[in-house]
Amino acid sequence: MSLSVFAIRCIQCIALAFALFSVHAADSNYIADLQTRVQDQRIWQSAEWLNLLHYSGDGETTAEYRSEVNDDRFFLSADGDVNPESELLATIAAFYQTDISGNEHAQCRFVARLNWLKQKLSIDASTLPVVQCSSYIEWRKHVNSDHVTMVFPAYNLNSPSSMFGHTLLRLDSAEDEGNSRWLSTAVNFGANVTEDDNSILYAYKGLAGGYSGVFVVDHYYKKIQEYNRIEHRDIWEYRLNLSADETERIVTHLWEVQDINFDYYYFDENCSYRLLELLEIARPGIELTDEFKLTAIPVDTVRTIRKNGLIEQSAYKPSQATILRSLLEQIPEQDRDLVMQLSSDISTSRKDAFTSLPPGRQGNIADTAYQYLRYQQSGQERDPAIAKRSHQLLLLLNSYPKDTLVEAAIEIPESPDQGHGSKRASLGAGKRLGNLYTELGFRMAFHSLEDNEQGFLRGAQINLGNLQIRAEENEGISLYKFDLVDIFSLTPRSRFFKPVAWKVYTGLERQYTKGVDQLTAHVTGGAGGSWKLLKNSQVYGLATARIEYNKQMDRAIEPAIGFTSGLLQHFGPSTARVDVSGEQFSDGIYRLRAAYNQNFVISTNHSIRFSAQYEWQEVDEFSDVRLNYQYYF
Repeated sequence: MSLSVFAIRCIQCIALAFALFSVHAADSNYIADLQTRVQDQRIWQSAEWLNLLHYSGDGETTAEYRSEVNDDRFFLSADGDVNPESELLATIAAFYQTDISGNEHAQCRFVARLNWLKQKLSIDASTLPVVQCSSYIEWRKHVNSDHVTMVFPAYNLNSPSSMFGHTLLRLDSAEDEGNSRWLSTAVNFGANVTEDDNSILYAYKGLAGGYSGVFVVDHYYKKIQEYNRIEHRDIWEYRLNLSADETERIVTHLWEVQDINFDYYYFDENCSYRLLELLEIARPGIELTDEFKLTAIPVDTVRTIRKNGLIEQSAYKPSQATILRSLLEQIPEQDRDLVMQLSSDISTSRKDAFTSLPPGRQGNIADTAYQYLRYQQSGQERDPAIAKRSHQLLLLLNSYPKDTLVEAAIEIPESPDQGHGSKRASLGAGKRLGNLYTELGFRMAFHSLEDNEQGFLRGAQINLGNLQIRAEENEGISLYKFDLVDIFSLTPRSRFFKPVAWKVYTGLERQYTKGVDQLTAHVTGGAGGSWKLLKNSQVYGLATARIEYNKQMDRAIEPAIGFTSGLLQHFGPSTARVDVSGEQFSDGIYRLRAAYNQNFVISTNHSIRFSAQYEWQEVDEFSDVRLNYQYYF
């Protein structure tokens, strides 16, 4: 026996000796028998036990396991975070302790473990000491558990923590079936972020593991207010086909992990990954987390639960902003003028332009104006003037018979999980600077402006880890481009909605400067606006700034100002973009580019992309034309 194994056995024996010391002597033999069965049958290797303790690893020895829980309060054995065997033995002993009573007893703290062990080892309940778990009983009064629904609030580009969407579980009560879900309970996992952390610090610490993650169980209506009414995010609900026993396993385990610290990483061990772990606990034998080694994008986890047959039905809940947009699109242009006027001044309702309209049309205008004021006020401190106008509009609205009002016809978009895969591999060929090349590309996540838009936000681009390697004629193989982050938001502006179009991207890219083609590093960003031309087209224009590391310039690091503008056109699932951009550096070097990109969708996860770009510089001009096959997975 090695020294390390001997030391582990000593720790186990000492821990068990202390636990057994406080147990009735008559029960010692029974406990020893249970522990012997655990060791002889290697029950500590059961998937159910490994899931309950959140162990990663799949080996024959305890040394090959590590729990992703980062909190000593969760373990009863000194080495429980790395030793599932000793933790199971200590847990059995702790359930029989008599020197601890009430809420601090292991039976009260670890209800899911107790229920599983009772079933797995056929424990005689009469042998267990009687313990009053008042805190758990009171908690269960407020946690409903008749049905489980996975909730997916859609993407929010203006929030670093929600750019890829988010997932949470909702525990529903049968009493609230089909209603507003006010009695439902939300189960959310997220980083334990401090109020002083800004977006940049959040991104860094989230990537580096600087945060701990915690499960939070709270009222669902608070999440509705946060996602749907304040952040204006559409919500998708996926009701799961879990049985009563499976749902009970989730609820009892949530009690065990409340306020317990877990490892948290933004891309993999995140909100969605932890929820999949809960579902693995609910339905033993199902494997949901195995495929998420590098990233756990929320929409990918929704695809996984659908693939594994967990989704019973789905529902779409439009945000306040989506409903308002639909209302505005369905009324005549002159009525939109009245909406704007009425939202600013209630006396508009007494003018001929309003009173001459049929009552139903008046009511729809008043309803839209009221919705617009609510939209303006959402997430803001209460404005007495707006509150007064809202009350006046509500009184006006209530003066019309309800059967004369027309509800907005909301077009239900494609479910996010039906969109293309988040990762993308590509193979292509082209010609640049007179040289033919072949290109191999890989993108870790997750959507470009030209990609198939079904299931995604129109005018939203979020790319991470976008790599392009080229084998050029007469040049060999080289890195052409690596975008660490590439985000572009093009939500159209109007009289009623005034979002800022913005972009930020940084990484490495090959630039031709003063006759030398070389790899440069850069950080580029910009802000401006985007406007809809027709239903499926929009134009945009942004002022940009850039910092570039380029040895061919006067200084190794040079700043520049510039612009980017263009047209985005959708042809069903296929999308084309014309873009004109440029920058002027402080040392006098300038670049001007015109580019055309079009993605021809073959099927959800297959497309052909054509790209053509022409660039002008002080003394040089050249083109880059290529054709790529793209596979999404």
